[in-house]
Amino acid sequence: MDEETDQPDRPDTDGVVCARCGVAPDAGTPPATWVCSVENGDRRYLCDACGRAHLRAIEGRLDPAWW
Repeated sequence: MDEETDQPDRPDTDGVVCARCGVAPDAGTPPATWVCSVENGDRRYLCDACGRAHLRAIEGRLDPAWW
């Protein structure tokens, strides 16, 4: 019982930009309306516009390289 357990990583919100178009949020942290996904261990964010434009591909779990 003396083992340390891994704590979940806190989201890295410094320097957040949209993974598709590169737009940055005004406050530095992504708004609740942005899409967040973890791909190959990396956390990626999509802005409102990119999230809406690629919603079907995201829900279909298609590889981002495809869309």
